Amino acid sequence: MAGSEEIRLRFPDGSVRTFPRGVTGLDVAKNISPRLAKEALGIVVDDEIWDLTRPIEKDAAVRIVTWNDPEGKYVFWHSSAHLMAEALQSLYPDVKFAIGPPIEQGFYYDVDLEDGKITEEDLPRIEARMTELARRKAPYQRQTVSRDEALRYYRDRGNPYKVEIIEELPPEAEITFYTQGDFTDLCRGPHLPHTGYIKAPKLLNVAGAYWRGDEKNKQLTRIYGITFPRRKMLDEYLQWREEVKKRDHRVLGKRLKIFTFSQEVGAGLPLWLPNGVALRNALTEMLQKEQRLRGYRPVVTPHIARTELYKISGHYDKYKESSFQPIKTPHEKEEYLLKPMNCPHHCIIYKEEPRSYRDLPLRLAEFGTVYRYEQSGELHGLTRVRSFTQDDAHIFCRPDQVKSEIKGVLEMTLNALRRLGLNDFYVQVSLRDPANPEKYIGAPERWEQAEQALREVVKEVGLEAREEEGEAAFYGPKLDFMVRDALGRAWQLGTVQLDYNLPERFDLVYTDEQSQPQRPVMIHRAPMGSLERIVAILLEHTGGNFPLWLAPVQVIVLPVSDKHLEYARQVGRRLFTEGFRAEVDERSETIGKKIRDAEHRKIPYMLIVGGKEAAEGTVSIRRHQHGDQGVIALEAFIPILHDQIHNETA
Repeated sequence: MAGSEEIRLRFPDGSVRTFPRGVTGLDVAKNISPRLAKEALGIVVDDEIWDLTRPIEKDAAVRIVTWNDPEGKYVFWHSSAHLMAEALQSLYPDVKFAIGPPIEQGFYYDVDLEDGKITEEDLPRIEARMTELARRKAPYQRQTVSRDEALRYYRDRGNPYKVEIIEELPPEAEITFYTQGDFTDLCRGPHLPHTGYIKAPKLLNVAGAYWRGDEKNKQLTRIYGITFPRRKMLDEYLQWREEVKKRDHRVLGKRLKIFTFSQEVGAGLPLWLPNGVALRNALTEMLQKEQRLRGYRPVVTPHIARTELYKISGHYDKYKESSFQPIKTPHEKEEYLLKPMNCPHHCIIYKEEPRSYRDLPLRLAEFGTVYRYEQSGELHGLTRVRSFTQDDAHIFCRPDQVKSEIKGVLEMTLNALRRLGLNDFYVQVSLRDPANPEKYIGAPERWEQAEQALREVVKEVGLEAREEEGEAAFYGPKLDFMVRDALGRAWQLGTVQLDYNLPERFDLVYTDEQSQPQRPVMIHRAPMGSLERIVAILLEHTGGNFPLWLAPVQVIVLPVSDKHLEYARQVGRRLFTEGFRAEVDERSETIGKKIRDAEHRKIPYMLIVGGKEAAEGTVSIRRHQHGDQGVIALEAFIPILHDQIHNETA
């Protein structure tokens, strides 16, 4: 048994070791192996990430984290944000710092420069200063301070941003400063042992950002950056970044005439062009087929409703800041709201007639367009818009049907992801934030019941899953599909949400076998999330090279000259009658230009027809990115197309 000056640390493999009280994470790593000590960036102590240099005073479960762990990158990039801030302070002595968090790829810092501004041209100078400071290997030192000390420190420096943050902290909060070199910052940590770990900084861009994301506040300068422990990693990242630029869905969407935006229409409100509609329709038809097989019943609901509907559901309260302002009618003195969610409407459809236990589960599906007022600075192509169409459905079921219904939804979602070629994913179990119960509606016991049900389903289905507190919807926990694309980026796509609360708020009932009223359970599900986001992701995942089944134009017929135009039209009509999305290039251009243009449009198949093909009823096949495929009879080619569409994925 450990003495009073010893502690017991439990490791991920289940082993337990005894260490002196006050041992640091770095000491623990050295005890395991010199290599681990060299690669260690932080230590997780009882699920909380700590500095490697922070003493551990009691028994705990621990895990050393390296660059290969998300927590390791978090520590590395958090420390890098402080290093950049130190560089900025040395170059711009009057700078005031707001917030500087690590993000998924790197970090940023929001700063206030009263007497000037930082531009892209300034970034190399700041980078060079970061490199110089990093080589000093200044330790990151943690210090606990009182609230009065913290406020006095930042008031003396005229920094209103840190003062506001400190004043909003709860009375019992521990306040810590971190210092490295000549820079001190209000920060919870954790950080690297010293700045020398940071070998390869790269500042990426400069943007504007309102303090606290509120357009009424002052606009600050946001500087984005990324760092690595080795130069080779930075070089690889920069190559990856160039590939990301090539695949940017905003660029490809314009080039392939998928969608556009217009200032006259409004920011964040996409206009879908004919090719984009073809793409949306292909995705919609894929899911509609799955839904028909699984007993979903299609419904359509209006784009607006009385504000009272969303007050009942809780959306008006919880989504008020993200919703468009209510629409006041000129005569009836009623208020209407642009629909932020489809679920309240579906609850009303459920109530339209009495329901028996025999009627359940009732599965209502809608490709419903909803509206959210995203801040202008948060808008980004199709991935963050103010108008989007959800592949939405709501299942009303008995409590004993919950697990089987969720399993059916998971099976449907997995089928959709496979069809789209998105096979690299994990499931996130999104739970309440126990520290902020006011964010949610409903009784705690209902939440516990719902969260446990989701945990059990994921385990029974055998999916890779991670739990994340604070990511639940306000009415219930959910399963989110986190999908990695061809460039390794993670996107939140499909979602399944378990809800015991909206049925209660809308007083939804069914009669059981004893003719007694019972409350149904509601399952919200959207396998793709929204058509906008999935189109954006697929554009970047495929680089615009869509598989045949998904391509807006599947086949284009290219007559060699105007003399062969009539046969080209016959081929086009034949393909059209078979259900293919086909076009005929009727322009008086050379065949070489027609081929180049079709390649530029990334059309999967080009059928070149001239005099010989017209005489023999054949087509000369050219495939995008693969060149000539030979000559074949048109009637023999059609079943080949059908088979490919049936079997392929993105």
